Amino acid sequence: MTLSQSLPNDTTSLQEEKPVLQIWGRSSLKGHVHISGAKNSALVLMTGALLASDACQFRNVPALADISGMGQILSALGVKTSVDRDTLTIDASHITKTEAPYELVSQLRASFFALGPLLARTGSAKMPLPGGCAIGARPVEIHVRGLQQMGAEVYIEHGIVHAFAKRLKGAHIYLDYPSVGATETLMMAAALADGETIIENAAQEPEVIDLANFCNAMGAQIHGAGTNTIAIEGVTKMHGVEYSIIPDRIEAGTFLMAGAITQSEITLSPVIPEHLTAVIAKLKKWRAGRPRRSRCFESHSRFNSSRYRY
Repeated sequence: MTLSQSLPNDTTSLQEEKPVLQIWGRSSLKGHVHISGAKNSALVLMTGALLASDACQFRNVPALADISGMGQILSALGVKTSVDRDTLTIDASHITKTEAPYELVSQLRASFFALGPLLARTGSAKMPLPGGCAIGARPVEIHVRGLQQMGAEVYIEHGIVHAFAKRLKGAHIYLDYPSVGATETLMMAAALADGETIIENAAQEPEVIDLANFCNAMGAQIHGAGTNTIAIEGVTKMHGVEYSIIPDRIEAGTFLMAGAITQSEITLSPVIPEHLTAVIAKLKKWRAGRPRRSRCFESHSRFNSSRYRY
């Protein structure tokens, strides 16, 4: 597969400038693929570092524009960040601002995750709506209602969410639907709240589990992540930690599909096979209807390699 410029003679100059993917098929794939850290997990964990009173160090961080953008948003809050290859250090020991700049937040929807930990840590947070006023408040209503149930004063004015609370209080929250973003926002906020918070109808995705594991490593007390009911007993302070981002299940699944459709043998690492259950099940079902040929799938412990051959 290669990336090249399209050069048809009968197109406009604008079309000629657009890059296209040209794919030559009927070729087998072979070799090892390093699976990047999960972007969706890394972004929320970066905001989770706001809960800690000293530095956190993340490994297996993907080199993506969104990661850089989140780093800029944290820097605007007075947080110190540094990058060394796939290792990212975030020191939120001295947060100097509680309002994220609109021009940065409007470009990155995941930046809204900073609302919960920023409010819990400092007692105040001002966060522009993700995507700006054009999208409106509806996408974050479930976040806002949960924070209000925890005792926060929250209102939206001119496209900015204003939130205040001396200290959040534990609450029993039932989500209208299992929103990953709301589950993560409220879980982080509850980690430093006074008392126990119960989140029912919670999202159960691997990224939610990863966030709970990260928070627990920092001293939080979170139980039930990965089920539809999560219990969080608030603590008064959380500390920094070294933590590895989980592998990207979407990237791993994509390469598994590539190996299957080209009848190839490839090795992927690191992977967590449990995160690929649905993909593997579909591949096995697809394989069952084809003539028998050599096939192999080996999976090992967390953050190990998987070998796949069709």
